[in-house]
Amino acid sequence: MRAMDVSWLDMTVTPAALVDLDRVEANLARVAAYTRQRGLRWRPHTKTHKTPELAQLQLAAGAQGVTVATVREAEVMASVCDDVLLAYPPVGTERLDRLMDLPPHVRLTVALDSSEALHPLAHAARRAGRTVGVLVELEMGMRRVGVQSPADAVKLAREAAYSSGVEYRGITFYAGHLRLPQAELGPAMRAQSERLLAFVEALTAEGLRPETVSGGSTPTLWRSHDVAGLTEIRPGINIFNDRNSVSVGACEWSECAYSVLATVVSTAVPGQAVIDAGSKALAKEEGFDASGGYGALLDMPEVRVHGLSEEHGLLDLSRTDWRPRVGDRVRVVPNHACASVNLHEKLHVMRQDRHVATHAIAARGW
Repeated sequence: MRAMDVSWLDMTVTPAALVDLDRVEANLARVAAYTRQRGLRWRPHTKTHKTPELAQLQLAAGAQGVTVATVREAEVMASVCDDVLLAYPPVGTERLDRLMDLPPHVRLTVALDSSEALHPLAHAARRAGRTVGVLVELEMGMRRVGVQSPADAVKLAREAAYSSGVEYRGITFYAGHLRLPQAELGPAMRAQSERLLAFVEALTAEGLRPETVSGGSTPTLWRSHDVAGLTEIRPGINIFNDRNSVSVGACEWSECAYSVLATVVSTAVPGQAVIDAGSKALAKEEGFDASGGYGALLDMPEVRVHGLSEEHGLLDLSRTDWRPRVGDRVRVVPNHACASVNLHEKLHVMRQDRHVATHAIAARGW
């Protein structure tokens, strides 16, 4: 591990979530330039960082609004952004009441795929004296949520268009099943474009042309322009990137801005070292990398985290001559940054290997 701000690190209890601000700013500048060039709106998903200070960086870089997955995220992000998309159907009175309590100046839009979600939302909005936008969610191959056919989309869009309290604003989708290397994405993106066109044509024919066509993800980010009719993208992970993003070619290893600082606590078993970052710090998610494992060292990516217990991470030393000592500190890039961030209470922000800020992860949990 490179020499860093030793005085600060010596006082830091591990495991600790670290963010490289130089890399964050470079990642944001890259996507901002791409969306400007391609004429796309950029509405990043804040589920990755859950931190209003980082949302402010995204907005300053050129994002036109934010995406959230939970009501808690909406509440937190409404403090820094007046244009919020809740990409999750708000089912239940408690969710709806809290949404309606968002500041009245916030332009709120909700993604949903059923009348059962639409009508209570419209009722809650009318009662609160506000208008909430609606995006009809489409199923585009992931088989998780979304209306199944163009006819279903027309039916739900028409209900939204003629319901008071809500405003039909367009359609949305998430093709999270597309986790292919960049060179192999072409056919999948063309198929996505063709399926999307069928929905857009059916809606347009019924006088329901979608003003907003919202989609995208970090694995498909740089091929978003291949999807005809797309107006807005919602990548989340690209602010940090992670081992999965590298595995599909969505970024370089040098663009990974999030890592977990950990301490070597044991070298007793030959061929491995044990760190104090386990599944409760890194998240026990299988990755896209064929070599397996749950993460890799930022400065030595050949060293993988090949096993996790709740408080123990097992480093595989078979591919390196490095032999750590108890007390050494390392930085681990997890497979999936979003899941790891949600396990921490704070993000420690570094610039040129010096500590510059600590932010509470205000929207975590809940």
